This record gives sequence, C-alpha cells and structure tokens, in this order.
Amino acid sequence: MFAVVRLLIFLLLLGAIGCFAAYLVTRERRYFRIGAAIVKWTVIAGLVFFGVLFVERLLQA
Repeated sequence: MFAVVRLLIFLLLLGAIGCFAAYLVTRERRYFRIGAAIVKWTVIAGLVFFGVLFVERLLQA
C-alpha cells in the first residue's frame, strides 16, 4: 500500500514539474496554475493519508 501511495505522489509531483517547465517555456499562466493546483492537492492528500495512518496507530495501541 505504501509503495502505491509513494508512486502516486511521485507521479503527481512529476506532473507538476512538467507543468512548471511548460510555463517556463511558453509563459502561459495556465500551466503555472495547473502545476500549483497539483502540488496543493498532492500535499493535502499526503497529509490526509498520513493523518489516517497516525489515527490508526493510536487506535491500535
């Protein structure tokens, strides 16, 4: 399960880097906005995932 989550986070961040690179090349603001949104939602999803793991550990103890 951890490998799948790590892979998804890596792929999302790779997509964000691609969007930022497209912004640098074309100077179109939409690529920057898309990249920022991908980063924002990746961080939120990661925090939720690790929060669930933390609560699960607390309940098992």
